[in-house]
Amino acid sequence: MRSLSQISLAQAQNQEVYAPLVPTIRANGGFALIDSIKRHGVEHIFGYPGGAILPIYDELYKAESAGGIQHILVRHEQGAAHAADGYARATGKVGVCFATSGPGATNLVTGIATAYMDSIPMVIVTGQVPLAAIGTDAFQETDIYGITLPIVKHSYVVREPKDIAQIVAEAFYIASTGRPGPVLIDVPKDVALTEFDYVPVEPGCVKLTGYRPTVKGNPRKIAQALPLICESRRPLLYVGGGAIAANAHAEVKQLAELFNIPVTTTLMGIGAFDENHPLALGMLGMHGTAYANFAVSECDLLIAVGARFDDRVASKLDEFASHAKVIHIDIDPAEVGKNRTPEVPIVGDVRQVLIEMLRRCEEEGIYAAPNQTQEWLNRINSWREDYPLIVPHHADSMSPQEVIVEMNLQAPDAYYTTDVGQHQMWAAQFLKNGPRRWISSAGLGTMGYGLPAAMGAKVALPQEEVICISGDSSFQMNLQELGTLSQYGINVKIVIINNGWQGMVRQWQQAFYGERYSSSNMDVSMPDFELLAQAYGIKGMVIRNRDELQGAIAEMLAHNGPVLVDAHVTKDENCYPMVAPGKNNSQMIGLPQRKVEKQVELIYCSSCGVKNTSNNNFCPECGTKL
Repeated sequence: MRSLSQISLAQAQNQEVYAPLVPTIRANGGFALIDSIKRHGVEHIFGYPGGAILPIYDELYKAESAGGIQHILVRHEQGAAHAADGYARATGKVGVCFATSGPGATNLVTGIATAYMDSIPMVIVTGQVPLAAIGTDAFQETDIYGITLPIVKHSYVVREPKDIAQIVAEAFYIASTGRPGPVLIDVPKDVALTEFDYVPVEPGCVKLTGYRPTVKGNPRKIAQALPLICESRRPLLYVGGGAIAANAHAEVKQLAELFNIPVTTTLMGIGAFDENHPLALGMLGMHGTAYANFAVSECDLLIAVGARFDDRVASKLDEFASHAKVIHIDIDPAEVGKNRTPEVPIVGDVRQVLIEMLRRCEEEGIYAAPNQTQEWLNRINSWREDYPLIVPHHADSMSPQEVIVEMNLQAPDAYYTTDVGQHQMWAAQFLKNGPRRWISSAGLGTMGYGLPAAMGAKVALPQEEVICISGDSSFQMNLQELGTLSQYGINVKIVIINNGWQGMVRQWQQAFYGERYSSSNMDVSMPDFELLAQAYGIKGMVIRNRDELQGAIAEMLAHNGPVLVDAHVTKDENCYPMVAPGKNNSQMIGLPQRKVEKQVELIYCSSCGVKNTSNNNFCPECGTKL
């Protein structure tokens, strides 16, 4: 299938995709851009102005004065991209951000890549030098179109102002359909200034030749999947971010309950299944729960729903669910079979595929036999009891896990954003999140993401509690966005899990690099975060021990305004369990020693497939030498 970059505007125009005739408006390109964005329901734009984009900001000024749209001035363009990303993750809508040419545009790159890796719908508008100056190394000129080609779903350079309305309509359509992703629109300054007869293009009027995402799953493939599910004794639902993007939470639950299937999620899939449900196993993978990782190692059927078998889940791919048949459901055909060849590939919108599966089950009376998976669930529950997630209680310090558990107790329904590192993994382990209430950079692992993403989520959902869990290192990547919180009174709560280290780097240096802690200690010149918050006009707090914890979290949540909390925690706490690189999911380190002694290597007979856990040399079923 052709890439979107091969689909030209001329082709789209030949398909009669313009809206029905409406009265023209004499306007410039900047007006056309802002008006087109407003017509797509955009209420908030995150950005930072500069010379090349000033014509667009001039029209934005007029639009803001008229009402219905608000620009949020960030302190760094990276913050604009992450805020638009957080806005999109919290709502499912397309996030929008602006930046000028040159350094303004390049400052967006990390945020664009973050959104691309996690399939987040965004429209990014950049200013550009005038058309005649492109290619001359003009002041603040960069080829942002070329720079971002590998990290966008599609991109445009606008060369005619009359194309703007069509391009905006296409951008929103592409960003939000199929597998979502960021779309870039680069607007030269003279194009934004040129007047022309503007004809609006309304949302829903776009059809693109060669771009037809598959929504409905192949009926034959769905029919093939159902017997596998019915026959399985050890099934497992492996749910990723595609289920979140498709809003398939209800359907995942119905399928799980209909066949009594345990559910594990990826980092991106957190919230797709009620984590307080008896069938919930939490996250799997490198820092997943032990019982989720054991389950994926022993299952006989793996139903992958909007997940992509990435390396943080399947560190050793050839041993990942190696005894299981695989049903893979995903809207992106490029992901199905990319890392693991499934027995049943189903390309389509996750929700629509599950709806059709459930419909067939109801119409044909398909369901699991009574107690069919009970032995499997009993085994998983025994792992759950033997290898629980541990909340350490040290005599001389407060553990990071204690802080996160306390937040979850006092704000169970909050929207949580995180930065990247140990605190991110502890948050993934101990928070119990609802749909879209977990917002974290998964694929790219971007430090500095948490604060601006929380800002975007709170702007989108002002009545909801939004909490950013950060680390002392990550927070310093984009701490300037405290100024944005202060200016607009954005009521985000920030809790820094402060251990004075780049925590995950330190843990890896300890485990795999002979305790050579090269450039990972952050204690030297650590700012006073309480005073830093106060300098921005924000309430700052410090928690130094567990006796202060409960009251401080309550005080933070009760405050009507943004708050920055500096929580001093155990400096050398490690995040466990952990699947080391190159190991399979059952080979975790950091499990309680008394339980590790009980572990037996799992050997499956190559002849009959029966599992042997007795350390015998011969299969107990057929006698084949193991």
